[in-house]
Amino acid sequence: MSAQDLDTGSLQSMAEVVEDIRNAATGDGKTTLGAVLRALEHASFVPVLLAPALIVVTPLSGIPFFSSFCGLVIALVAGQMFFGRSSLWIPRFLDQRTIPAKRLREATDSLRKPAHWIDKRTKARLQFLVSPPFDRITHFLCMVCGLVMPMLELVPFSSSILGAAVTMMALTLLLRDGLFALIGFGFIGLVIGLVVYLV
Repeated sequence: MSAQDLDTGSLQSMAEVVEDIRNAATGDGKTTLGAVLRALEHASFVPVLLAPALIVVTPLSGIPFFSSFCGLVIALVAGQMFFGRSSLWIPRFLDQRTIPAKRLREATDSLRKPAHWIDKRTKARLQFLVSPPFDRITHFLCMVCGLVMPMLELVPFSSSILGAAVTMMALTLLLRDGLFALIGFGFIGLVIGLVVYLV
Protein backbone atom coordinates (compact mmCIF):
# COMPACT_ATOMS: atom_id res chain seq x y z
CA MET A 1 0.00 0.00 0.00
CA SER A 2 1.43 3.36 -0.98
CA ALA A 3 1.41 6.38 1.31
CA GLN A 4 -2.10 7.80 1.45
CA ASP A 5 -3.32 11.00 3.10
CA LEU A 6 -6.13 10.27 5.52
CA ASP A 7 -8.69 12.78 6.64
CA THR A 8 -9.66 13.37 10.24
CA GLY A 9 -12.37 10.76 10.31
CA SER A 10 -15.40 10.18 8.08
CA LEU A 11 -16.31 7.00 9.95
CA GLN A 12 -18.00 7.66 13.27
CA SER A 13 -19.10 4.24 14.52
CA MET A 14 -17.84 0.70 14.97
CA ALA A 15 -20.71 -0.61 12.83
CA GLU A 16 -19.53 1.50 9.86
CA VAL A 17 -16.01 0.09 10.17
CA VAL A 18 -17.36 -3.49 10.27
CA GLU A 19 -19.47 -2.86 7.14
CA ASP A 20 -16.52 -1.41 5.23
CA ILE A 21 -14.40 -4.43 6.14
CA ARG A 22 -17.17 -6.76 4.95
CA ASN A 23 -17.57 -4.87 1.68
CA ALA A 24 -13.91 -5.54 0.92
CA ALA A 25 -14.56 -9.31 0.95
CA THR A 26 -15.99 -9.82 -2.53
CA GLY A 27 -16.38 -13.08 -4.41
CA ASP A 28 -15.69 -16.62 -3.22
CA GLY A 29 -11.93 -16.60 -3.55
CA LYS A 30 -9.49 -14.60 -1.47
CA THR A 31 -9.08 -10.95 -0.66
CA THR A 32 -5.95 -9.25 0.56
CA LEU A 33 -5.27 -7.49 3.80
CA GLY A 34 -4.36 -4.48 1.68
CA ALA A 35 -7.82 -4.50 0.07
CA VAL A 36 -9.40 -4.45 3.54
CA LEU A 37 -7.26 -1.50 4.61
CA ARG A 38 -7.89 0.35 1.34
CA ALA A 39 -11.62 0.07 2.01
CA LEU A 40 -10.95 2.33 4.99
CA GLU A 41 -8.41 4.67 3.35
CA HIS A 42 -10.95 7.45 3.02
CA ALA A 43 -11.22 7.60 6.79
CA SER A 44 -8.77 8.41 9.56
CA PHE A 45 -5.93 6.23 10.86
CA VAL A 46 -8.21 4.92 13.62
CA PRO A 47 -10.53 2.72 11.49
CA VAL A 48 -7.44 1.38 9.70
CA LEU A 49 -6.01 0.48 13.13
CA LEU A 50 -9.31 -1.04 14.22
CA ALA A 51 -9.70 -3.33 11.18
CA PRO A 52 -6.84 -5.83 11.84
CA ALA A 53 -7.59 -5.77 15.57
CA LEU A 54 -11.19 -6.78 14.91
CA ILE A 55 -10.09 -9.52 12.52
CA VAL A 56 -7.78 -10.98 15.18
CA VAL A 57 -10.63 -11.39 17.69
CA THR A 58 -12.62 -13.51 15.20
CA PRO A 59 -12.01 -17.18 14.30
CA LEU A 60 -9.75 -15.95 11.47
CA SER A 61 -7.02 -15.74 14.12
CA GLY A 62 -6.82 -19.53 13.78
CA ILE A 63 -5.16 -19.21 10.36
CA PRO A 64 -1.45 -19.99 10.95
CA PHE A 65 0.63 -16.83 11.37
CA PHE A 66 -2.29 -14.61 10.39
CA SER A 67 -2.34 -13.01 13.84
CA SER A 68 1.34 -12.18 13.40
CA PHE A 69 0.67 -10.38 10.12
CA CYS A 70 -2.23 -8.45 11.69
CA GLY A 71 0.00 -7.61 14.66
CA LEU A 72 2.62 -6.12 12.36
CA VAL A 73 -0.04 -4.03 10.60
CA ILE A 74 -1.31 -2.82 13.99
CA ALA A 75 2.22 -1.91 15.04
CA LEU A 76 2.88 -0.01 11.79
CA VAL A 77 -0.37 1.95 11.88
CA ALA A 78 -0.15 2.75 15.59
CA GLY A 79 3.52 3.70 15.23
CA GLN A 80 2.70 6.15 12.43
CA MET A 81 -0.06 7.61 14.60
CA PHE A 82 2.35 7.93 17.54
CA PHE A 83 4.90 9.80 15.45
CA GLY A 84 2.26 12.05 13.93
CA ARG A 85 2.41 11.01 10.26
CA SER A 86 -0.28 12.43 8.00
CA SER A 87 -0.15 9.55 5.52
CA LEU A 88 -0.23 5.79 5.91
CA TRP A 89 2.37 3.36 4.54
CA ILE A 90 2.12 -0.44 4.63
CA PRO A 91 4.84 -2.65 3.04
CA ARG A 92 3.90 -4.91 0.13
CA PHE A 93 4.48 -8.21 1.99
CA LEU A 94 1.73 -7.26 4.45
CA ASP A 95 -0.46 -5.60 1.85
CA GLN A 96 -0.56 -8.82 -0.22
CA ARG A 97 -1.36 -11.22 2.64
CA THR A 98 -4.55 -13.07 1.60
CA ILE A 99 -7.70 -13.88 3.56
CA PRO A 100 -10.50 -16.25 2.45
CA ALA A 101 -13.26 -13.82 1.40
CA LYS A 102 -16.09 -16.06 2.60
CA ARG A 103 -14.52 -16.50 6.05
CA LEU A 104 -13.98 -12.74 6.32
CA ARG A 105 -17.65 -12.09 5.52
CA GLU A 106 -18.69 -14.66 8.12
CA ALA A 107 -16.36 -13.08 10.67
CA THR A 108 -17.69 -9.58 10.08
CA ASP A 109 -21.28 -10.84 10.16
CA SER A 110 -20.59 -12.12 13.68
CA LEU A 111 -19.38 -8.63 14.65
CA ARG A 112 -22.45 -6.73 13.46
CA LYS A 113 -24.60 -7.15 16.57
CA PRO A 114 -21.77 -6.41 19.03
CA ALA A 115 -20.85 -3.34 16.97
CA HIS A 116 -24.37 -1.92 17.08
CA TRP A 117 -24.62 -2.76 20.79
CA ILE A 118 -21.40 -0.87 21.53
CA ASP A 119 -22.34 2.12 19.34
CA LYS A 120 -25.63 2.55 21.19
CA ARG A 121 -23.95 2.58 24.60
CA THR A 122 -20.99 4.83 23.96
CA LYS A 123 -20.87 8.35 25.37
CA ALA A 124 -18.35 10.98 26.38
CA ARG A 125 -16.50 9.51 29.36
CA LEU A 126 -12.99 9.98 30.73
CA GLN A 127 -12.24 12.49 27.96
CA PHE A 128 -8.70 13.09 29.18
CA LEU A 129 -7.78 9.63 27.83
CA VAL A 130 -8.58 10.71 24.27
CA SER A 131 -6.87 14.10 24.49
CA PRO A 132 -3.15 14.97 24.16
CA PRO A 133 -0.83 13.84 25.62
CA PHE A 134 -2.74 10.80 26.89
CA ASP A 135 -3.87 9.73 23.42
CA ARG A 136 -0.19 9.13 22.60
CA ILE A 137 -0.08 6.58 25.42
CA THR A 138 -2.89 4.70 23.67
CA HIS A 139 -1.03 4.88 20.34
CA PHE A 140 2.13 3.55 22.01
CA LEU A 141 0.35 0.67 23.76
CA CYS A 142 -1.37 -0.35 20.51
CA MET A 143 2.04 -0.37 18.81
CA VAL A 144 3.52 -2.54 21.57
CA CYS A 145 0.57 -4.97 21.41
CA GLY A 146 1.08 -5.33 17.66
CA LEU A 147 4.80 -5.94 18.02
CA VAL A 148 4.26 -8.57 20.72
CA MET A 149 1.65 -10.57 18.77
CA PRO A 150 4.16 -12.43 16.56
CA MET A 151 6.22 -13.35 19.63
CA LEU A 152 3.18 -14.85 21.36
CA GLU A 153 1.87 -16.79 18.36
CA LEU A 154 2.17 -20.10 20.25
CA VAL A 155 0.71 -18.83 23.54
CA PRO A 156 -2.98 -19.89 23.58
CA PHE A 157 -5.50 -17.04 23.18
CA SER A 158 -2.84 -14.35 23.63
CA SER A 159 -3.20 -12.87 20.13
CA SER A 160 -6.98 -12.66 20.40
CA ILE A 161 -6.74 -11.03 23.83
CA LEU A 162 -4.21 -8.50 22.53
CA GLY A 163 -6.47 -7.94 19.52
CA ALA A 164 -9.31 -7.22 21.95
CA ALA A 165 -7.05 -4.77 23.81
CA VAL A 166 -6.24 -2.90 20.59
CA THR A 167 -9.91 -2.98 19.59
CA MET A 168 -10.91 -1.34 22.86
CA MET A 169 -8.20 1.32 22.64
CA ALA A 170 -9.02 2.05 18.99
CA LEU A 171 -12.69 2.39 19.94
CA THR A 172 -11.69 4.96 22.53
CA LEU A 173 -10.08 7.02 19.77
CA LEU A 174 -12.95 6.44 17.32
CA LEU A 175 -15.89 6.97 19.68
CA ARG A 176 -14.17 9.41 22.07
CA ASP A 177 -15.12 7.24 25.05
CA GLY A 178 -12.25 6.74 27.50
CA LEU A 179 -13.95 3.82 29.21
CA PHE A 180 -12.90 1.53 26.37
CA ALA A 181 -9.25 2.44 26.97
CA LEU A 182 -9.52 1.22 30.56
CA ILE A 183 -11.01 -2.07 29.32
CA GLY A 184 -8.14 -2.34 26.84
CA PHE A 185 -5.59 -1.79 29.63
CA GLY A 186 -7.29 -4.63 31.49
CA PHE A 187 -6.87 -6.98 28.52
CA ILE A 188 -3.16 -6.12 28.38
CA GLY A 189 -2.88 -7.00 32.08
CA LEU A 190 -4.65 -10.30 31.37
CA VAL A 191 -2.07 -11.22 28.70
CA ILE A 192 0.79 -10.33 31.04
CA GLY A 193 -0.76 -12.56 33.70
CA LEU A 194 -1.24 -15.40 31.20
CA VAL A 195 2.37 -15.22 30.05
CA VAL A 196 3.68 -15.12 33.63
CA TYR A 197 1.49 -18.12 34.51
CA LEU A 198 2.70 -20.18 31.53
CA VAL A 199 6.35 -19.27 32.07
